[in-house]
Amino acid sequence: MKPRRDSSMDNEIRDVAEKLFNSEYENLTEQERHVAHHIIERTPISTNIVQDYSEQLTLGQKMADKVASFGGSWVFISIFACVMVVWIIMNSFILIKLNSSFDPYPYILLNLVLSMLAAIQAPIILMSQNRQAYKDRLNTEHDYEVDLKAELEIIGLHEKLDSLKQEQWKELILIQEEQLKLLGQLVEDLKKDKRNTG
Repeated sequence: MKPRRDSSMDNEIRDVAEKLFNSEYENLTEQERHVAHHIIERTPISTNIVQDYSEQLTLGQKMADKVASFGGSWVFISIFACVMVVWIIMNSFILIKLNSSFDPYPYILLNLVLSMLAAIQAPIILMSQNRQAYKDRLNTEHDYEVDLKAELEIIGLHEKLDSLKQEQWKELILIQEEQLKLLGQLVEDLKKDKRNTG
């Protein structure tokens, strides 16, 4: 029995594809097929893509995202600026007076530390941006599917409303014809009554 149900489901999906997309099922994109299945099965297509994607991240990817998030925050910029100012003040004024400056002007050690920080931080930020771009692409594809399903459902509702209107018009016309017949009979009955009384 199950194969028959599957074949009837396949036929229904093919019919819906031809009706809604004006194309054969084989010519539909993967997203359009996905939407067609959800329409036939009457199941929601909305999911939380970000949550589903976040659950699949490795520990390293989560750490890279946190580093990139912190590296692009005002807190990091403030701490970074404070450390640089303290470094310069210590090496330019305080430690020079004590004759024990460990990185005098032009601050070569500071340049080395900043270069190492940039060399480590840049690939981490790029990895995080690549993941964010992938998440955005997933969101965009999912939004397209949701919008397409909503549009097709609205089209279906319009068709149902138009069909109901047509049926109601037919019923109204039949009722009106019947009322006209009754009115005609009443007029004839009134004429007969006038002839008989007059």
